[in-house]
Amino acid sequence: MSQPPDTTERTAPAETGVRFDEHGVLPIPDHERDCSPWELFWIWCGANIAPINWVLGALGITLGLSLLETLIVVGVGNLFGCAIFGLFNVIGHRTAVNQMVLGRSAFGIKGAALPAIVQGLLTMAWVGVNTWVVLDLVLAVLDQLGISGGLGLRIVVAAVIMAVQLGLALYGFYAIRTFEKYTVPLTIAVMVVMTVLALGRTHLNWSTSVTDTPGEKLTAITQLITAIGIGWGLTWIPYAADYSRFVRPNLSARKVFWASATGMYIPTVWLAALGACLASAGGSADPSTVVVGTFGVLAIPVLLLIMHGPIATNILNLYSCSLAALTIGIRIARWKVTLFAGVIASLVLAVFINATSFAHAFDNWMVSILMWISPWMSILLVDYFLIHRRALSIPDLYREPASSAFGGFNIPGLVSLAAGLLAGWSWQYGLVPAMQGPVARALGNTDFSWLSGGFVAGGIYALLMTAISARRIQSHHPQNIT
Repeated sequence: MSQPPDTTERTAPAETGVRFDEHGVLPIPDHERDCSPWELFWIWCGANIAPINWVLGALGITLGLSLLETLIVVGVGNLFGCAIFGLFNVIGHRTAVNQMVLGRSAFGIKGAALPAIVQGLLTMAWVGVNTWVVLDLVLAVLDQLGISGGLGLRIVVAAVIMAVQLGLALYGFYAIRTFEKYTVPLTIAVMVVMTVLALGRTHLNWSTSVTDTPGEKLTAITQLITAIGIGWGLTWIPYAADYSRFVRPNLSARKVFWASATGMYIPTVWLAALGACLASAGGSADPSTVVVGTFGVLAIPVLLLIMHGPIATNILNLYSCSLAALTIGIRIARWKVTLFAGVIASLVLAVFINATSFAHAFDNWMVSILMWISPWMSILLVDYFLIHRRALSIPDLYREPASSAFGGFNIPGLVSLAAGLLAGWSWQYGLVPAMQGPVARALGNTDFSWLSGGFVAGGIYALLMTAISARRIQSHHPQNIT
C-alpha cells in the first residue's frame, strides 16, 4: 500500500510554455516550486466561479430562510470554513506533500488508504455533479433559442466539456495553473457584468422567512451552515495541499494563507449572494431556471465563459483523483484512473438528472461529504500542530510500514475517525431519514454534524496520542523506587 519509488526523470522548469507535469505524490523539489500567490489565488477562485455556486445561496431560500438570513449565514460561515481551508494550504506549502499522503502521519502508511479511497470516489462524483449543472444550463439556453436536441445534444455537449477538462487534468498542475491564470480574470469581468444586469432586473424580496416557528428557522439555519456556510470551504480541504505544494518555498505562510483563503471566500460568497437574490425573486434554486429566467438570450454571449466554471472545477477533481489513487498504491496509468472517474461521474450525473429537486439533492450530497471530512480534518490538525508540532518527518511518509515511524496502521487515528463519524451522524439532520441522527432529533432537529464530528474525533485523537506519548516517556525514564 505504500507509494512505489518514483522513477520519473526530473527536469528543470522550462523557460517558456507549459511543461508536462511529471510529478506523482513525492515531495515537489524546491527548484520546481514556482507558483506565485496570485496563481494560487486564481486556481481557487476559478474553481468557484461556477454556476453551481449559485445553488449555495439559493438553497437558503429553498429551506425557508429570508434573503437577509441567508446572506448572513453564507457570509459569516464561510469566514470560518475558508480560514481552515487556508490553514491546510499553508501545511501543504511547508511540506511540499500532497494532501492524502500527509494523512499517513495520523492514520499510518496503510491506514491512510481509507481516506484516500473516499477522496478518490468523491472527486469522481463531483465531476458528475458539476457536469450536470453546466449541461442543464447549456440545454436550457439553447431551448430558449428553439434548439432542442434531446439526448444526442446532451451527449455532444458533455463530450466537448469532458475532452477539455480531461486534457488539462492529464497534462497536470502546470496546465491547470496556466488555464486558471489567463481565463479566470476574464470570467470575473463577465460575472461582474452579469451580476449588475441580474440585480438591475430583479426585484429582491427582503420579506421574512417562510418558516413558521423559531424551531423550524433554527433547523434551516443549521442545515445551511453545515451544507453551505462553513461546509463549502471544508469540502475543499482534501484538495488543499495538492496545489499549494507547488508554491514558491521562500514565500511566507501569511501570503499562502491569504491567497488561498480569499481565493475561496470571494467567489463563494459573491455567487452565493447572487443566487440567493435571484432565488428570492423567482423562488427557484435550479441553476438553469435562475440563469435563463434572469438573462434570457443575454446569456448566450457569455455561455462559453459560464462553461469555464465547471471545467475549472473538474480539472482539480480529476487531478486530485489521480493523486488519491497513487497514495493508496494503485499502479495504473493516469488516463485509466480518469476513465474510471468518468464512469462514476456518469452514474452520479444520472442521479441528479432524475432528482425532483436539485437543491434538496445537493443538500443531501453536501451533508454526506461533511460527515467524513470534519473528523478527518480535525485529526490532521491535531496531528500536525499538537502531536508533531509542525515538524513532520517527510521521508517517513514514503517508507514501507515496517521501517516508517508512522507504521502501517495508526490505531488511535483510525479509532478517532470512526468515533468522529458516529458523532457526526448523531448530530446530523439531513433531508432524508437516514441522515437524521438521534442527537439532532432530540435537540430540535438541529444540524451541527461538522462540529460534533470534528470535536469528538480531534479530542479523542489528542487524548490517545498524548497518553501513548506519556507511556513511551515513562518507559524510557522509569521512576526510581526506594
